[in-house]
Amino acid sequence: MSMTRQAVTIDVPNGMRIAADEWPGTGPAVVLAHGGGQTRHSWGGTAAALAAHGHRVVSMDLRGHGDSAWDPTGDYSMRAYCDDALAVADWVGEPVAWVGASLGGMTGLHAVDASPERFTALVLVDITPRPAAAGVSRILEFMGKDAVEGFASLDDAADAIAAYQPHRPRPSDLSGLAKNLRLGDDGRWRWHWDPAFLDTRTGGSSEHARDTHHGELETIARRLTLPVLLVRGKLSDLVTEAEVAEFREMVPHAAYVDVAGAAHMIAGDKNDVFTDAVVGFLDTP
Repeated sequence: MSMTRQAVTIDVPNGMRIAADEWPGTGPAVVLAHGGGQTRHSWGGTAAALAAHGHRVVSMDLRGHGDSAWDPTGDYSMRAYCDDALAVADWVGEPVAWVGASLGGMTGLHAVDASPERFTALVLVDITPRPAAAGVSRILEFMGKDAVEGFASLDDAADAIAAYQPHRPRPSDLSGLAKNLRLGDDGRWRWHWDPAFLDTRTGGSSEHARDTHHGELETIARRLTLPVLLVRGKLSDLVTEAEVAEFREMVPHAAYVDVAGAAHMIAGDKNDVFTDAVVGFLDTP
């Protein structure tokens, strides 16, 4: 089934274009939206597995990431991501199940709230409306450290990731890592996302703005009525057991899966376990 994958381009507001991979299928449609600083390749075998179960799957690069367009004005606001999500759902042409990791999950919350008729289910992958502040700071520090200077080689990038994720064995084959980096004219490797994206997640936002953002997400969560699944990596420092308890109070009907041995990037850490959880949730009548 994975051989049927095709690259597609989706027009979204303000002349932007989103790059995605599509697996055709006759079953319910699923959109995969990665986390900040990642690309559509971060899902491992999840998309192909969903397609093998009959789903039509669209795995997208969020704006400013991967092969999608970089916004010339640096608009990486949640409103912009929400508008993109609605445009992608319209492009699919039928209500979709939205599977979003981190930034992709926050995007899904906003989109479901803005237009619930476009969505059949919401899967939040290691993200809640109020993630642990220490985990957020650690992620942003890692993303910002080499965003501008980049790396002299893929090996250097792999070393940086290994230091950030000591629970995950350092890969000997770096071909997969190359999909998440771009080689510049100066011969250095840089992350495959617009550095301007980080400005909206760090110093560019006041503490009040961040509190308002998380408050909005909580309000949205409390309004959810469609089927919801929260998937947490047991080693995650972004969504700890405290955030899980808080979320389950906000959304009492939500299902929950805790993936042992996985941290924030669950699909990359324990792809088979993660995929089985998502397939089981989406395929339950």
